[in-house]
Amino acid sequence: MSGAREDAGRGRADALSPAARGLCDAMAAAFPPPGDAAALRAAAVPGPPGPEVASVRDTRADGVPVRVYDPAPGAAGRPLVVYLHGGGWVMCGLDTHDATCRRLAAASGAVLVSADYRLAPEHPWPAACDDALSVLLWARARAAALGCDPGRVVVAGDSSGGNLAAVTALRAPGLVAGQLLVYPPLDAAMDSGSVTAYGRDHFHTAAHMAWYWDQYGGDPAHPHVSPLRAPDPQLAGLPRTLVVLADCDLLRDEGLAYARRLARAGVDCEVRLFPGVFHGFLGLPLAAGRAALAGAAAWLAATPPGRQP
Repeated sequence: MSGAREDAGRGRADALSPAARGLCDAMAAAFPPPGDAAALRAAAVPGPPGPEVASVRDTRADGVPVRVYDPAPGAAGRPLVVYLHGGGWVMCGLDTHDATCRRLAAASGAVLVSADYRLAPEHPWPAACDDALSVLLWARARAAALGCDPGRVVVAGDSSGGNLAAVTALRAPGLVAGQLLVYPPLDAAMDSGSVTAYGRDHFHTAAHMAWYWDQYGGDPAHPHVSPLRAPDPQLAGLPRTLVVLADCDLLRDEGLAYARRLARAGVDCEVRLFPGVFHGFLGLPLAAGRAALAGAAAWLAATPPGRQP
C-alpha cells in the first residue's frame, strides 16, 4: 500500500488539507441535495479543458455512444483503456469527464474509449453494466485496428464508474489485463467505518450515496451490484489491479476491503491512498489529484499483455 497510512483521518476534527477544505466547501455549497436527478445533472458541468490529444472522435459501440482518444495515431501494440465515468449512475457523461480522459490518454500513451452508458433512474441496473460490457467487447474486437494490443485491455473508472469497471472485470476476467478503480462504491450495504467518519461535510455525502444506490437498483447482495460480495473463486480470476482512494471519503473502507480480498485471492493489487483529500479529487486542482492521475497513467502505460481467451 502506498500514498498514505491506512488510519489517516480517523479521530480528527478535520483531516482535509486547507486547499482541499476550501474546494470541498465551495463544491458542496453549489451541489444540490439528493432527490432530484435533473438538478444534479444540471450541476455536473465540465471543468477546465484537458490537454490536446492528436485524435478525438465520437462514435457508437454497438449502440452505446463512446469517445475515442488516440494520442499517437498510427502507433501499434499500445494499451487500450475502456473508461467508465462517475456520477452515481445518475449523472455525468462524455463531456464532464473529457479533461480526465484526455489527461490519462496523453500521459499514458494508451488509446482510451470513454463510454456514455445509460443512466438511472430511467435505466436502472443492469443497463449501465451491460453497456460497459458491450463497450469492452466492441473495443477489444477492434484493438488491432485502434493500434492496440488486444492482450493489454484495461477497464477503468471513477466512483460509480469504478463500480462498473470492477463489475465488468468480474464478468469478463479473461478479456482484461487490468482494472483501475478510483474511489469506487463496492457494497450497497454502506456499513463501513468511513461512512460514519466522512458521510457528512466532505462533499460526497452518505445521503447522496444511499440515494444513488436506490436509483440504480438491483439486488444489493449480487456481486454485479456490490463487487465486494463476490465469492473468492471469482476474485481469484481477476487481473492486475490499481485502487486509488481518498482518505477522507465515505467509500474509503470498502475500497480497502476489496483490495485486501483481492490480495488474499492472489491478485496483483496495489492501493494508493491519498491523505487530506475527498471524493472526486482526481479531477481537481490539487497536488494529490495531479499525483494520482500521473501515477494512474504510468500504471496504465506499464500494462503487460494479459491472458488470451
